[in-house]
Amino acid sequence: MKVIGLNGSPRKSWNSARMLEHALLGAKDMGAETELYHLIDLDFSGCRSCFACKRKGGSSFGRCAVKDDLKPILDKILDADAVIISMPVYFGDVPGMVRNLFERIWFPGLMYRMDGACAYDKKVNVGLIYTMNCPDEHFYDQLIGEHKGAFGRFLGRTEAVCATETLQFDNYDLYVGDMFDVPRRQEKHEKIFPEDCRRAYEMAQNLLK
Repeated sequence: MKVIGLNGSPRKSWNSARMLEHALLGAKDMGAETELYHLIDLDFSGCRSCFACKRKGGSSFGRCAVKDDLKPILDKILDADAVIISMPVYFGDVPGMVRNLFERIWFPGLMYRMDGACAYDKKVNVGLIYTMNCPDEHFYDQLIGEHKGAFGRFLGRTEAVCATETLQFDNYDLYVGDMFDVPRRQEKHEKIFPEDCRRAYEMAQNLLK
């Protein structure tokens, strides 16, 4: 089994990255081979609307034709058993580089056919990990539902886990942030965040069952 992990946070060792690490550990414990990529290290764009992925008889039909740092990873995703993407939520949505990734995965799979068929001939299960400052995860139910619907249509069975009211800084005294209940956040990070990581671990294992 092969699992691709993509960290969609610009930080490589904070909440999103840590939950992804636990998810990949869960996959490894199921016997899977894993690969981890940080989107911040890659030079890539969103969909360029070249439509090469839809050209009849074209060499890139059903695959993204843009040749950049993301291209070989997209090919690996389509050949994997599962892909796990972790991301923070900024201003009620995912970071721009994550949106670019989503476009590059979704659009080549879309065929403008009445029967709604997908261009991808292999199912790849998807795990989505969200970390957010918001104390109430239900605020983002619509966003997460839309992502799950799209991935479910183009790749395969999709599951999601969320961590809310996350710890943003090591030391809040160094930053402007007096609107936050820092002791509460620190306590939640110590007591609840390990449970969030455990749920990411278990989600990865469920994707491989």
